[in-house]
Amino acid sequence: MFRKKDFVLIGFIVVIAAVSALFTMFVQRNAGTTVCITIDGVFYGAYSLSEDQSISIDGEFGHNRLVIEDGSAYMADADCPDKYCMDYKPVSKGGETIICLPHKLVVEVTGTREAQQPDVIVP
Repeated sequence: MFRKKDFVLIGFIVVIAAVSALFTMFVQRNAGTTVCITIDGVFYGAYSLSEDQSISIDGEFGHNRLVIEDGSAYMADADCPDKYCMDYKPVSKGGETIICLPHKLVVEVTGTREAQQPDVIVP
């Protein structure tokens, strides 16, 4: 059913996919500089990862407290019922996120300060 050339083609495709995945994980994931916070798709604020601080996030859906220290951010407190957002590991690299679904809160690390506010939000 399969010939030798089929296995060579499948192996070539697997190698290309693995190289692409490794490139994405290690090369494109640069250290983040800014934490961008949105609530229900609306920009809430941007904060530097280089400055240690505690950010109280009060929205219409609830309260969260984000702590930034030593170049990373983590959710220290939340009044949502499941508190899954507090289980996330600290985020510090571009593209990493912390999400609190009950509060419709997204905390995303961006690589540059210019990328902090989106141009358009599509519902």
